[in-house]
Amino acid sequence: MAFETILIEQDEGIVTLSLNRPPVNALNTTVGAELREALDQIDHDSAARAVIITGSGDRAFAAGADIRELQDLAGPDAESMVQRWHHLFRRMETFRLPVIAAVNGVALGGGCELAMACDLRIASEQARFGQPEINLGLIPGWGGTQRLPRLIGRGRALEILLTGDLIDATEAYRIGLVNRIVPGEILMDTVREIARNIASKGPVALRLIKACVNTGLDQPLDAALSFEARQFGVVSATEDKAEGITAFLEKRPAEFHGR
Repeated sequence: MAFETILIEQDEGIVTLSLNRPPVNALNTTVGAELREALDQIDHDSAARAVIITGSGDRAFAAGADIRELQDLAGPDAESMVQRWHHLFRRMETFRLPVIAAVNGVALGGGCELAMACDLRIASEQARFGQPEINLGLIPGWGGTQRLPRLIGRGRALEILLTGDLIDATEAYRIGLVNRIVPGEILMDTVREIARNIASKGPVALRLIKACVNTGLDQPLDAALSFEARQFGVVSATEDKAEGITAFLEKRPAEFHGR
């Protein structure tokens, strides 16, 4: 189906979702609903192997929530809105496919929170990040107070959250917020190359690695190790595991089918 606020492109199993609300790709209710619908479509597409999320143009990945939607929200309505975005971002984190953010410009507020909900973040040299909600008398509501300290540590996260200051791509890489920085002109080529590399791996193993990491981070180590052991048992019984080992012994590329 055609969408109003996002563009979809698929090439050899790599699905690219581009936020398309120029000039700054602000996030509103329609964007959230269309991202949810797009993920539902991709989830039912057996040919899909990886998802890339980026922003249209070269100015912004997403400059945050649409302020006009926030202006009159309060109390239960504001909480309900936040919970819808929480559900979407958790869906991305637990999605069966790897999700990669190609951060092509500013990623502020909700845009930074969207990027943090992705599995990997690749930034252009022009990218900037921040949670400036404090400057509006607000707090980050789409996971920023929780994912940022998990990614970069409590002290550095609190500095970003309490000051509302922006950081550039170099600093984001230094503190572990992004995985790589590349020149803007090769950002998408680089991200697609990473996506193709990941997509060539066993689909079941990819899904279970995400599950082990996400589940384990919220559990004591012994419980997390037990979960990992169970998932190892699951993946060891798959056709993909048999094919992977056979291909290795036969010195040929494996042909995985997600079974």
